[in-house]
Amino acid sequence: MLAPNAPTTPAELIKSLELSGRDELDMQIKNWIMWDRNDATLQQVVSAVKEKDWDALEQRLCHRNAFGTAGLRAGMRAGFDSINDLTIIQTAQGLSSFLTEQYPNVVRRETQGVVIGYDGRYNSKRLAQLTATVMLNGRCKVYLFNRITTTPLVAFGVVHLKCLAGVMVTGSHNAKHDNGFKVYWTNGAPIVAPLDKQIQAAVLNCLEPVPSNWDLSILDEHALLEDPYREVYPAYYEAMSNLLPYNYIETNECSQLRFVYTALHGAGYPYIREAFYQARLKPVIPVPEQKDSDPEFPTISFPDPIEGKDSLNLAIRKAEEEHCTIILANDPDGDRLAVAELDPKGRWKIFNGNELGALLGWWALESYKTRTPKPNVSNCVMIGSLVSSKILAAMARAEGFTFVETLVGFKWMSSKALELQALGKTVLLAFEQPIGYMFTTMVADKDGINAACQVATMACYLRSTRNVTLIEKLREIYDTYGYHCTMMQSMTYKSPWQVDKMFTRLRSFDDEQPGTYPKCILNGEFDVRSVRDLTTGLDTSFPDNKARMPVSPNKHMITFTFTNGMTFTVRDSGTEPKIKIYSEIFGLPEEKEWDELHDTLKRMTEAAISEFIQPDEMGLT
Repeated sequence: MLAPNAPTTPAELIKSLELSGRDELDMQIKNWIMWDRNDATLQQVVSAVKEKDWDALEQRLCHRNAFGTAGLRAGMRAGFDSINDLTIIQTAQGLSSFLTEQYPNVVRRETQGVVIGYDGRYNSKRLAQLTATVMLNGRCKVYLFNRITTTPLVAFGVVHLKCLAGVMVTGSHNAKHDNGFKVYWTNGAPIVAPLDKQIQAAVLNCLEPVPSNWDLSILDEHALLEDPYREVYPAYYEAMSNLLPYNYIETNECSQLRFVYTALHGAGYPYIREAFYQARLKPVIPVPEQKDSDPEFPTISFPDPIEGKDSLNLAIRKAEEEHCTIILANDPDGDRLAVAELDPKGRWKIFNGNELGALLGWWALESYKTRTPKPNVSNCVMIGSLVSSKILAAMARAEGFTFVETLVGFKWMSSKALELQALGKTVLLAFEQPIGYMFTTMVADKDGINAACQVATMACYLRSTRNVTLIEKLREIYDTYGYHCTMMQSMTYKSPWQVDKMFTRLRSFDDEQPGTYPKCILNGEFDVRSVRDLTTGLDTSFPDNKARMPVSPNKHMITFTFTNGMTFTVRDSGTEPKIKIYSEIFGLPEEKEWDELHDTLKRMTEAAISEFIQPDEMGLT
């Protein structure tokens, strides 16, 4: 019950509060109170005003969460810098406005429309419903999944349903308090520049919510609303089955190999179960505590299979109970894949993203040759990002296909894949070090469900035809194409200024002179041969010192190449408050000193971190 004389309208509430006296902040406080109809987030702002927590309010209300990796991702709380009902409505209004501008023919919008899905996180379903409401009010056809789904199914649905765009509400592998709004374009790929900037501009022109966009009753029954599950689900698995030659399916049927699987409390289990059925693989053995979707992620501190053994402890225990030698794990929205295998000494080998990329690269080429009557390898393409291993480049030189590098992020690889496909090329694989894999262009984004099915089929094939494990096959690949040793580390920061300070120092390394970079490590034992800075457009490996890769002025990324071939890349993450560090060294096939290469990489990486980045001084953890 309201207290006597309590404010009953937003205007009265604003009048009852003592504001900060800061013009910009007070304007945003008023906007929030006037626009937000979610009692919980409205109360967060009102309480902060009453407590005079001006700095926190300024951070939340005077900064807007901008489009990053194909959309938005942030913590769920009140504020324009966060994910909540209001910011999702604003974003959906901007997207709806942009679609209207791009497709002014209302018949086309009412016929093709958008597909919308959501994962099992807190608020995901509601945020998807709010997005659908905005689109319906904008006279746009909406295919809204009525159940928790995986991100790849939404990406696939955009193309299969011939939609104008797609939206997936997901926090992917982030912590439980985060969520996100991922946008796909008409081609089924995540949006890239300039679309992201154009949609962001449209959002800024539609900030005030239309009152009807809060009313979810429109979803009870609407002529333009449809659940796409019954159409998209079987079509997705039919497309996946078409990638498996008949003799591979026969091998799967005969193989006794079993797989332990964990969905990490995400959406994956029902979808991986169907994938294995379609491929005639033995049913997966789920980790029971983690097979069902749970927004609390109760058994793990962080739902990210990239973290390796920490996220796979329960799966390892289950595999040992079942005497099973291979573990498969998806992240909560099913677009990433982790794999572990038991080695002969009883130790679990958790493949890093580059190692799994090497295995899938070999398998993609093998599978293409098997399922294609007249294979033309010279017309084939595999794609990797700048921070991923160059093992596929070595494979391409030996086998005759083309290897293409793109900027970091699957949005760039997907777009490049579709561009090359339109030119008549056959795209076999795209992969990125953070365990993301796109097997053909069936889904124009990373797809952990299809990748898991391919890895399982590859394992059955190797075990049945040659009695070879994945670990042994990886060694064969290195024997054939050269050993590629990689390391990846990350460091967290508390404030963006720490990142800017560190990169400014790297770009002014000699007595703070702009345009100077580190020249060596370990007192000159290893010299830097070239520097590529894709923030400024510098690449000293070319005579004109100009980068040949696209430049992103708003993202930090520098690569140092040493005279012994070792590469050291440091960049800021687009989705997390982290600095990410990648290093790689490789030897020719005839060079068998793998341990020595590994030791050299470790020593050089540690030195580069200490001397170039100086984490203690920069306040990085």
